[in-house]
Amino acid sequence: MELTSLFKRQKELDDYIEQKHDLTSRDLFEEKILALFVEISELANETRCFKFWSVKEPSPKHVILEEYVDGIHFLLSLGLTRDLTPAQAEPFEQETTTTSLFNQMYRAIDYFKDQQDVETYLIVFELYLKLARQLGFTDDDILTAYHEKNDVNFKRQDSNY
Repeated sequence: MELTSLFKRQKELDDYIEQKHDLTSRDLFEEKILALFVEISELANETRCFKFWSVKEPSPKHVILEEYVDGIHFLLSLGLTRDLTPAQAEPFEQETTTTSLFNQMYRAIDYFKDQQDVETYLIVFELYLKLARQLGFTDDDILTAYHEKNDVNFKRQDSNY
């Protein structure tokens, strides 16, 4: 997946938020790490992949996709925070379960928190893209949903969300 345009768009949103809330002098890395964990947890909850005790179906695909792109926002934002902006990322080609992918994501994000380099960042991003494929999303699905949610996020800032 080509990331350059996503980083550009995310930087515009991050700059807007940081200026609006007078955060330009703060390092928000820890907050963004926690936000990414929360968003991934919300995504897992919508997929219900780990809920072996329940027969309820996953949320509709559009709900899962919206949760997925919330995570993309924070993943891009983390890269920008540490000046890690690779032009490309490709999903891992491993066979695994959705639950296992979520668990791998948590470990990889925690590792990235301590090892903030481009290689580790790409591992996190590529796992997240593998998760998209596992959930049935294409690059086009992600890009379209990201841009739609990014517009919503700008509007939320304008309305003091």
